[in-house]
Amino acid sequence: MDLGKPDTLVKEQQLKDQFENLEKHTQWGIDFVERYTKFVKERSEIELSYAKQIRNLSKKYQPKKNAKEEEEGKYTWCRAFFVSLNELNDYAGQHELIAENLTSQIIAELTKYTQDLKSERKSHFQDGRKAQQHIENSWKQLEQSKRNFERACKEADRAQQYFEKMDADINVTKADVEKARQQAQLRHQMASDCKSEYSNYLQKFNQEQTEHYHTLIPNIFQKLQEMEEKRIERMGESMKTFAEVDRQILPIVGKCLDGMTKAAESIEPKTDSAQVVESYKSGFEPPGDVEFEDYGQAMKRTVSETSLTNSRPDTKADKSSKGKSKLFFFKKNKLMSLLTSPAPRQPPPAPPSPSTVTPDPCPAPQTPKQPKEALSHRLNDLMTSKPKMHCLRSLRRGLSLKLGANPEDFSHLPPEQRRKKLQAKIDDINKDIQKEMDQRDALTKMKDVYVKNPQMGDPSSVDPRLAEIGQHIDKLQSELQKFEGWLAEVEGRMPTRSESTQRHSAVYETQNSTPPANNNSCAQNRESPDGSYTEEQSSEPQTKVPTDPEFDEFDEEMLPTIGTCKALYPFEGHNEGTLALVEGEVLFVIEEDKGDGWTRVRRNEEEEGYVPTSYVEVFLDSNTKDS
Repeated sequence: MDLGKPDTLVKEQQLKDQFENLEKHTQWGIDFVERYTKFVKERSEIELSYAKQIRNLSKKYQPKKNAKEEEEGKYTWCRAFFVSLNELNDYAGQHELIAENLTSQIIAELTKYTQDLKSERKSHFQDGRKAQQHIENSWKQLEQSKRNFERACKEADRAQQYFEKMDADINVTKADVEKARQQAQLRHQMASDCKSEYSNYLQKFNQEQTEHYHTLIPNIFQKLQEMEEKRIERMGESMKTFAEVDRQILPIVGKCLDGMTKAAESIEPKTDSAQVVESYKSGFEPPGDVEFEDYGQAMKRTVSETSLTNSRPDTKADKSSKGKSKLFFFKKNKLMSLLTSPAPRQPPPAPPSPSTVTPDPCPAPQTPKQPKEALSHRLNDLMTSKPKMHCLRSLRRGLSLKLGANPEDFSHLPPEQRRKKLQAKIDDINKDIQKEMDQRDALTKMKDVYVKNPQMGDPSSVDPRLAEIGQHIDKLQSELQKFEGWLAEVEGRMPTRSESTQRHSAVYETQNSTPPANNNSCAQNRESPDGSYTEEQSSEPQTKVPTDPEFDEFDEEMLPTIGTCKALYPFEGHNEGTLALVEGEVLFVIEEDKGDGWTRVRRNEEEEGYVPTSYVEVFLDSNTKDS
C-alpha cells in the first residue's frame, strides 16, 4: 500500500510545476498582446501627427486671396505648385485614414480581445486549481484512513498478545482472562473497520486520481492550449491587418503622386514667358532713328543776347546720278530745347477766385525778354551734366504719386497696361449692368403679376425699387461711356505693329550753308515762347543730317521727372509754350518754378510745357527735396 506514495507525490509536484510554467507563459502572451497594441497606438499617433503637419504645410503655402496670388495664378508653374499642394493635402488625408483604420481594426479589437483573454485564462486556471485542490484533499483523507488502519492493527496485535499471556498465566482469574479476550476481540474489530474505511478511501482516491490525470487536467491543458493558439492566430491577423491598412491607401497615394507628376509636366515655359510679356507690355512706341545735328553750323551763327538765330542752308547741286538739289534745315530737337528753354516771357495769370466762372484770364502783354546765356556756356553745362533719364524711366519714376489713390482713368500706367485695366473695368461694369437689368426684369414681371392679381400684392410697392434700379443703371451706363471713351483714346494713341517697327533710312549729305539776309525776322517767326525753335513748313524736300553717336542719347531721352502736380483750376494755355490744364488732372513736374511764376510739366512723352505755378499743387520727390 505504501508503494504508490512516492510516485503520486512526484506526479503531484510535477503537475504543480507545470501549472506554474503555464501560468507564466500565458501571462507573458497577454503582456505581448498589450505591448503590440501599444505599438500600433503609437504608430497611429505618428500618422495623425504626420498628417497634421502635412496639412499645415499645405495650408501655409496655399494661395491667399489677394492681388499678388491672383497674378501668380496666371502662370503654369504657379498653378502646378498649387495643384501639388492640393495633392499633398489629399496625401495627408490618406495618412489620417491609416490612423483611423489602425485604431478601429487593430487597437480597439485587440483591447477588447485582451480583456476576454484575461478572463478566459483566469477561468481555466481556477478550474485547474480546484481540481488540484480536490485531489490533494482526497490524498489527505486516504493518508488519514491509512494511518488509522495502521494504528488499529497495532493495537489489535497488542491486545491479542495480552490475552494470550493472561490465558497462559494460572494465577490470573478467569474473569481477567475473559476481559482480556473481549478486549482483543474489540481491537480486532476496530482494525477490521479501519481496514474497510482505508480500502474505501483508497478506491475512491484512485478513481479521482484517474479522472484528475486523464480527464480534468488534460481538458484544462487543452483549453489553455486552444486559448494560446487563438491568441497567436489573432496576433498574426493583427500584423496582417497592420500591413493591409498601408496597402489599401497605396492606389490613392499613387494617384496623388501621379497628379503631382502631371502638374509638373503641365508647366509650359514658353506660355509663361509670353504671359510675362503680355502682362508687362507697355505699349510705348519704339524710338525712331536718331537724326544728325550739325553743331558746327550752330556755332557759326551770330548769337545775340536775346535770341538764337536760325539759318536756312543754301541749296547746292547734288553730285548724285539723279542730279536733284536738296536742302537741309536745322530742325528743332530736344538738344536745342535743353539749350534754350526759358519760361514764357509774360507773368502767369492769377488763380481764379471761387466766384469766377471763366478759368483762364486774358494773358498780360509780353514783358521784355530776359537775356539768355551764351550758347557756349549752355553747351558746356550740357556736356558736363549727367546723362538724362529715358522717357520710360521718367514715367516709371513719376508713378510714385503723392496723392494717395491711383487716377480713375489709370493714366499712371503704360498704354498697354492702361488698356487692359480699362477693358477689365468695362467688363465689370457690363456685368453689373446685366445684373441690374435682370433684377429689373424680375421686378417688372412681379409688378405685372400684382396688376393681374391684386390680392397677391400692391403693384405700387415695386415702383420705388424699379426707380432705384433705373437710376443705378443710368449711373453705370454713364460710367461705362466714360471708361469706353478713355479706352478709345488709349487705343487711338497706341501705335500699330507696323508703325512701331517702321524705321527711316536715307543717305545724308553735309553741305555748307549761309544765313539768309532776313535773319532776325526768321528767328522771330520761328521762336516759340519757351525759347526753342519750331520747325518751319516748307514745300522743299527736307534733308536729314547723319547722326553723331556722341549726342544720340539726347534725342531719345527727356528731362527726368522730379515730382508730380495736381491741377487746382482749369487753364486753357493759349500761348505757345504753355500747356492746357483740366481741373484735378495729375501731371509730372520736370522743372521747378525759377521765380517767374511758371512751372514746367509733362503730360506724356509728346506733351510738355509751362503752367502757372499758382494753378497747381506740386508734390516733389523726397530725393529732390533733399538735394
